[in-house]
Amino acid sequence: MLNGNLLKTINITKNFKLWSSTIPWKIPEYPELNEEYLCNPCNSNAIENNINNRKGVGDIKLLHELKNKLEKINGQSHEYESIRSQYYKELNQIPNDTHPNIYTYGDKPKVIKVVNNKKLFPFKCEEFGEIAKKLNLVRTEQLGNVSGNRSYYILGELAELEQALINYFVENLINSGYELISVPDILPRYIIERCGMNTRGERNQVYTLDSKIHPPDMCLSGTSEMALAGFLAGDILSEDDLPKKLAAVSRCYRAETSSTAEERGIYRVHEFTKVEMFMVTTPEMSDNALEEIRKWEEEQFKSLDLHFQVLDMPPHELGAQAYRKYDIEAWMPGRKVYGEISSCSNCTDYQSRRLNIKYKTKEGETRFVHTLNGTACAIPRLLISIIENEQNEKGLIHIPKVLHKYMQDKTFIGKQKGVPELRLVKNKKK
Repeated sequence: MLNGNLLKTINITKNFKLWSSTIPWKIPEYPELNEEYLCNPCNSNAIENNINNRKGVGDIKLLHELKNKLEKINGQSHEYESIRSQYYKELNQIPNDTHPNIYTYGDKPKVIKVVNNKKLFPFKCEEFGEIAKKLNLVRTEQLGNVSGNRSYYILGELAELEQALINYFVENLINSGYELISVPDILPRYIIERCGMNTRGERNQVYTLDSKIHPPDMCLSGTSEMALAGFLAGDILSEDDLPKKLAAVSRCYRAETSSTAEERGIYRVHEFTKVEMFMVTTPEMSDNALEEIRKWEEEQFKSLDLHFQVLDMPPHELGAQAYRKYDIEAWMPGRKVYGEISSCSNCTDYQSRRLNIKYKTKEGETRFVHTLNGTACAIPRLLISIIENEQNEKGLIHIPKVLHKYMQDKTFIGKQKGVPELRLVKNKKK
């Protein structure tokens, strides 16, 4: 007999038709949202203000109108199911609550901490793209016939540095009590949407597989947070097992575009490798758990000798699912800007209600868990930060000391002579 976890893994990774055609029985078609609060007219103004502050979607007035219709209409009426479906659609559109401390921020984040000093260079700093081209570390040009726009190859010792970062962060996560899980990168649409991401319309970042070739409603994952949340969908955990800490290394796929100079090169790309943290807690634990994740992230980036600032993000930067979110921005001296390299969020019960993830208290009561996530290591931007901060006047790159043992004790990265360089040759007319 297959155990529950193994069966779930098989379902997620292989049985696409089951996932895409029907929602598994452990995850209700209509999730158990907090209707008592959302449908109470006394809370309408607070909910509407929250929606406006977050600049999100959701219409609390329409939701209440549909609720009133449902209460008055005959359950056997042919209109009932249509109104019920529209009601739950609107119910799902309402974003999470917002932490009260950040309402005063307006549209700007609050800097809560600055770590390490900016490095002083006795020479003119170059930006990542210039360094990578000179040392033959990255190829981003002439890839249209291979993988399209915003794609890249990481070469030689920079690829070794990428792997060193992954190994360093994973080892530290395991030592901090996280369980490592290998996750699928193809997920059913409803898992992604119930985690708070939009998958439909022109303005979304999700790649959807062609339903003429693949099973319908399957998407490429933008972060392993969604696969980890889906792994726990329908589960009832024991309070004694909380907090539950999970981690994953995965490729992330995002249909993002940008034309700003600061986001050129590999800063904003369509796919990249990321080490993700995911935590499940009781409601009473989640505020402290978010601070724990933030402090863990700060310690890792501090150990890489990066100068960075920690931001408490304003309401309009939270998405639909986050109650509170911190961003970490590293100084990139070649670009002369701070760039986001990490974030962490407390989603409270937004995801757990939609994915039916609960826990049983010591008194036997069943309640929804709180879910949190954090970026331990997003490779491209971390590479940019390290390369720009560790360049020297000889054109070499110093490898942070904590990574030496993961790179066969190498201390510098130089020109990659063993990797073929890109050379453009013009055809002469005969």
